[in-house]
Amino acid sequence: MIRVVVDELAHMSVDAILRPADEVLAPATAEMSRLDGLAGEGFLAARRVSSPLEAGAAVVTSGGALPAPFVLHVIIRDPASPVGREVVRRALVSAWQRAEAWGLHRVAAPLVGAGSGQLTLEESAGLLAETFGESAATGGPAELHIVVGQEAERELVEAVVRRMQ
Repeated sequence: MIRVVVDELAHMSVDAILRPADEVLAPATAEMSRLDGLAGEGFLAARRVSSPLEAGAAVVTSGGALPAPFVLHVIIRDPASPVGREVVRRALVSAWQRAEAWGLHRVAAPLVGAGSGQLTLEESAGLLAETFGESAATGGPAELHIVVGQEAERELVEAVVRRMQ
C-alpha cells in the first residue's frame, strides 16, 4: 500500500525513514540536513562510515531521536557518479531489500532524486512506486508513505502512483 502525505519526514511514526545520502552518509539535500539535526548526536555517530559507500547502495542505522527507530540511507551521490535514474533505482531496490531483511514493514520516504535536481517529481514518484511494488510482491515492506511538502505535490504524486498500480 502506498500513501502520499503532506508532512515532515522527521515526524513520521513508521519503522524506518528513507534518507538520501552521499557516499559518506552526509545528507544529500537540505531537507535531510534538517532531519539530521532533529535526529540528534546519537544519529550523527551512528552514520559514521570507515570508507566511502558505492552509489546505488543502501544501509540501515538507528533513527536516533526520530520517532522512526531506523533510517534506511540510500546512496545516490558520489564524486564519480552523478544522481541519475539508474543510481536512484538501484538504491531503492537495495533499500527495500534491507527493509525486508530487517523486518521493516512501514517506511516513509521523500521523493528520492528530485531534491538534487536530477529527476523530476514524476520520475522520482514513478521509481518509488515501481520499486516498492516489485518489493512488496516478494515480501518486502507492506506500507510506503511518500512524504511531500505541499498539497499540489501530493496531488501530482498520487496521480503518478495511481498510473503505476
